Amino acid sequence: MTEPLPLVLLVDDDADMRDALMMALDDSGYQVQEATNGVEALEFLRGGGRPSLIVLDLMMPVMDGYTFCEERLRLPELHHVPVLVTSAGVQDARLEQLGVSAFLAKPFALKALLDAVERHRLR
Repeated sequence: MTEPLPLVLLVDDDADMRDALMMALDDSGYQVQEATNGVEALEFLRGGGRPSLIVLDLMMPVMDGYTFCEERLRLPELHHVPVLVTSAGVQDARLEQLGVSAFLAKPFALKALLDAVERHRLR
């Protein structure tokens, strides 16, 4: 029996970015669940979704990445799920306090993202 593919929750409001990352992750052997903002991501997680990693943009409408991380910390069953932030902004100390595992500055090479996903995802 084969093991299920690792699930990555991809949270980004930019449709082109989501499409490119979904294709790259899919081609690399990951299942991908997408969300366009933090609210959608929390709905997925509260509904029982258990990803191996959350890839999170910071600047999004409806609920940004910072607020998503604050809300995620209120869900003890998700504390162990790593978060990889991708952002055109600057990494700040607040991210570590919010339980972020890694930061990847945009623009980035797809190989850099895939390496970070492999390094930080749950096994």
